[in-house]
Amino acid sequence: MITIGIIGGTGVYDPSMLQNVYDKELITPYGSVNYKVGDFAAKSVVFIPRHGSHHSTPPHLINYRANIWALKKLGVQTILATTAVGSLNLAMKPGHFVLPDQFLDFTKNRITTFYDGGERGVVHVDVTEPYCPTLRKIITEAGEALRLSLHNGGTYVCTEGPRFETPAEIRMFEKFGGDLVGMTSIPEAILAREAEMCYVTISMVTNYAAGITKLPLTHAEVLDTMQLNTENIKALVMSVIKLVDTNADCSCRHALQEFGGFKL
Repeated sequence: MITIGIIGGTGVYDPSMLQNVYDKELITPYGSVNYKVGDFAAKSVVFIPRHGSHHSTPPHLINYRANIWALKKLGVQTILATTAVGSLNLAMKPGHFVLPDQFLDFTKNRITTFYDGGERGVVHVDVTEPYCPTLRKIITEAGEALRLSLHNGGTYVCTEGPRFETPAEIRMFEKFGGDLVGMTSIPEAILAREAEMCYVTISMVTNYAAGITKLPLTHAEVLDTMQLNTENIKALVMSVIKLVDTNADCSCRHALQEFGGFKL
């Protein structure tokens, strides 16, 4: 049974850490999802490249609902999502890993729920802890064992993209308490919460956000930093897969208990 899912972000397209990999497609009510399944540490793992295998889908056009629905349908209970982010916090330097525990949503045109009324009704999901604290603890322990520079906690500011942010926007986000800025954690985290799955974002800092330093931002800078840290993020994910207890329960898996649970 597949219980662990990886959503690979910028720079993490190839599930090379997995063995016996094969391709599959699943049709959801929101569209089709192409994914890969492989084995690692005696566990079956499903891998979805968030932007497509060739980074062909920009952040504002990702079919987030289809991806999360597909993972739920496959039996996934634990999602490890990787993201590339800019830093507003000088302590969170390029090359560091951060496990956000909060978010600020500055997206504009994305559907952020499975519950649009009609047959599915309306649900107001609690997002007091949008990123699974149990998973964050496991990843912190794995990061320490690998001697990685990893921060457990931080506020992820999600913007619409695909453009980078202006220095004025970054100053605003900083005043609001943001530590990181990226373009993909929302609505992914919210949908995973509605689907009653443990979800965590492993964010790699690739650059300082606009205006934090005097250097201009380039996409090449993001890719260069990701490439330098590719082996680290793979090692971290592999260590976490080993440590995750697929039989353990978690409060994330009962997020809609008062509504009768999430139903496919």
